[in-house]
Amino acid sequence: MSPAKILVTGATGQVGREVLRQLVEENVPVRAGARNPGRLSCPPSVETVEADLTRPETLRTALDGVEKAFLYAVPQGTAAFLDAARDAGLEHIVLLSSQTVTDAFPGQEPIVEMHRTVEAAIVESGIAYTFLRPHNFASNILMWGWPESIRARRKVRFPYPESHSDVIHEKDIAAVAVKALLEPGHEGRSYFLSGPESVTQRRQLEIIAEVVGTPLEFEERTPDQAREDLAETVPPWVADAVFAYWAGSDGVPTHLSDTVEKITGRPARTFREWAADHAADFKG
Repeated sequence: MSPAKILVTGATGQVGREVLRQLVEENVPVRAGARNPGRLSCPPSVETVEADLTRPETLRTALDGVEKAFLYAVPQGTAAFLDAARDAGLEHIVLLSSQTVTDAFPGQEPIVEMHRTVEAAIVESGIAYTFLRPHNFASNILMWGWPESIRARRKVRFPYPESHSDVIHEKDIAAVAVKALLEPGHEGRSYFLSGPESVTQRRQLEIIAEVVGTPLEFEERTPDQAREDLAETVPPWVADAVFAYWAGSDGVPTHLSDTVEKITGRPARTFREWAADHAADFKG
């Protein structure tokens, strides 16, 4: 296999896909890794490879000839990844972590522990690192079923409409990741990343309605109702964590960071910009 400068793991995910796209725009030799590389849609210049942190036998091939890597936090595969990375001579890991490691709401302990475990293992490995710590991904609402509900019913049935969020566009997370991968000076750093505004869930729906040009209703659900609604979407421990966040930020504007602008030279994208980029998801 011909060498590639950078491995992007999770290249089918919202952030990984964007990291890959931006690296291609920079004309950097890159290898796209995914559990199912058949799902990857890449230009001919991009190598594709199976890279599954839960299947250690895939990692040595994925890391062969690689100098740097963009990595998701997967505790059960981190030790095997780091072993393969040391053997491959990997020089730098940019990890997509979480700001919960420093300012978690009560109830978010499992998410905190997951990311702290991975961060600690990377530090102990001796490989240079950069930790990216966003708190709230704008794209999370895709996971919560908002697009399907909006297309089918022109409404969202959800709890805590006044819960605030520092929603960040995946393009901005990726832009910081690319800077950290390509420029010196980011080694040993941890960056809190956020969008430029604190936006309630109700306001997010209003913005989507404005973008798609369709009136949309926010039907408030009680926490118990919402847990039942989401039971088939997320495991109980994830539900516990996100409900704890929504309850803790109900009516409370959240802390923001200007790190995206400092590192990339441009302001973080607003939620309206994210909604415009994803308008097709909400149109029936």
